[in-house]
Amino acid sequence: MSKKMTELEQYYNKFSEDKRLTRRHGQVEYRITMKYIRYYLQQMDHPAVLEVGAGTGRYSVQMAEEGYDVTAVELVKYNLGMLKAKGSSVKAYQGDAKDLSQFADNSFDVTLVLGPMYHLYTVEDKVQALTEAKRVTKPEGIVMVAYCMNEYGVLIYGFREGKVKECLQDGRLTADFRCVPRPEDLYDYIRLEDIDKINQIVGLKRLKIIAPDGPANYMRRDLRLMDEDTFELFVQYQMSVCERPDLLGASAHVLDILQNIN
Repeated sequence: MSKKMTELEQYYNKFSEDKRLTRRHGQVEYRITMKYIRYYLQQMDHPAVLEVGAGTGRYSVQMAEEGYDVTAVELVKYNLGMLKAKGSSVKAYQGDAKDLSQFADNSFDVTLVLGPMYHLYTVEDKVQALTEAKRVTKPEGIVMVAYCMNEYGVLIYGFREGKVKECLQDGRLTADFRCVPRPEDLYDYIRLEDIDKINQIVGLKRLKIIAPDGPANYMRRDLRLMDEDTFELFVQYQMSVCERPDLLGASAHVLDILQNIN
């Protein structure tokens, strides 16, 4: 096992994705992402769903509880164990986003790739993961892919945490403020034009691209202090603006919603 994967497993042995998605900033991302997942699932008859990089199953288990046929693949054994321990109908396997060879071509109506792109550092690896997602997705099926955004990395880890000068000096930031993380940093950050290039290489058609959390990650403390009614208004606000192209690049994450046109 490579050093990178060992570090990734160590990270997820300590980090709880379930807890992140239940905190208020995570709730915004989760609720809006689920809104779009449901929109496409509800247009299909008995869809088969694959979640690649399913973590502890926050999305997979919810879809299964809503009656969908869900298969999940997760790299990290600890996360996979937590997913299986939930006792849902999700069919869960250990596997790598870059190699889905355990699944035949055209097996799934909807394929979700909601985490792997965060941890793949090269264009080649991202293209390989998306190519595999496309391969296992039926013609006209839907592929949803989440990315961490460059400007969030710059603003939070560069400026807020006071590391911008260090990162410019050691090459983790370019002169035009593009993030170039090292594998030990665990997360990769990307810009919209990079996502467009990956899609062009793989040959998937974009239906929508949304900002599921918008400024929520920048406003964690503010969200925690809001009363329930105000927080619900914030969620409604983000739902109303999440498709606006002028706001996408500033979001912590984007969700790219694609169709398998080949």
